[in-house]
Amino acid sequence: MRRLLPLAAAAALLLAAPESALAAGAPGSPGADLPWWAWPLILFVVCFFLGIVAVPAGVGGGVLFVPIVGGFFPFHLDFVRGAGLLVALASALSAGPALLRSGLANLRLALPLAVVASASSILGAMMGLALPTKVVQVALGLTILGIVALMAAARRSEFPEVARPDPISAALGMHGVLHDPATGRDIAWQVHRTPVGLAVFFGIGILAGMFGLGAGWANLPALNLLMGAPLKVSAGTSSFILSLVDSSAAWVYLHKGAVLPMIAVPSVIGMMLGAKIGAKLLKVLPAATVRKLVLALLAFAGLRALLKGLGIWN
Repeated sequence: MRRLLPLAAAAALLLAAPESALAAGAPGSPGADLPWWAWPLILFVVCFFLGIVAVPAGVGGGVLFVPIVGGFFPFHLDFVRGAGLLVALASALSAGPALLRSGLANLRLALPLAVVASASSILGAMMGLALPTKVVQVALGLTILGIVALMAAARRSEFPEVARPDPISAALGMHGVLHDPATGRDIAWQVHRTPVGLAVFFGIGILAGMFGLGAGWANLPALNLLMGAPLKVSAGTSSFILSLVDSSAAWVYLHKGAVLPMIAVPSVIGMMLGAKIGAKLLKVLPAATVRKLVLALLAFAGLRALLKGLGIWN
């Protein structure tokens, strides 16, 4: 009989988890009368379509997932942010081995930046869980609107010119050779402005942990435009850094009980299945058109999060 008591307690906790996740939803919001099991199904469908558009638009799933699900689903924002980290982590881990084998992800470039960003992501996760939900909601809305402005104005350089490496990048061996299949040439590259890059990645880690956004949207321009890494190396290394940073922040949410299977599982599965279709559509769909659609979607979701945090649109 004593052995059955812990199992009964665990079963009760699992049955209560859906209700606790929905308890923070806005009363009277659209769909509030739906049974709890309907929301994971709706979440799966939404994440499936988010995964389709994320790949052609060149953004990570987390940056779409958190503001949209946090703004339009009756889940507490802490659970949404915890699931957002797992969504971004799943995508990064699935791509990591192939990127390392192809040479597009550079370990010497990634590890120093990832160590700094991982440490700050833990700090960001603790800050996000400690702050009031409405404060985090307002900050999330402002951050998403800032991301929209950054993505709309961001330039990309295929092979940035770096005259000479700085002492830190030279000491850490942040350089390599990229084989360009288009031209068949091997292109040597190096980076500079490493101290500024480390400071930027410290801030990126805080944002990733606090909002569960993944931060691939910030890794790429920081590596490419700030530090001068080639675009393909920046994209590959960004995904590898993302896997380390998100895993560090995710442990904080797991420890605090802010990761629920009913939210995380359909989100990850839907996003991964949609991403496979999005990868195939990448060859057909014009990326510029999809990118504009994603920017409009993010702007609307960011405005929704901001107004929801301010209590104007509940």
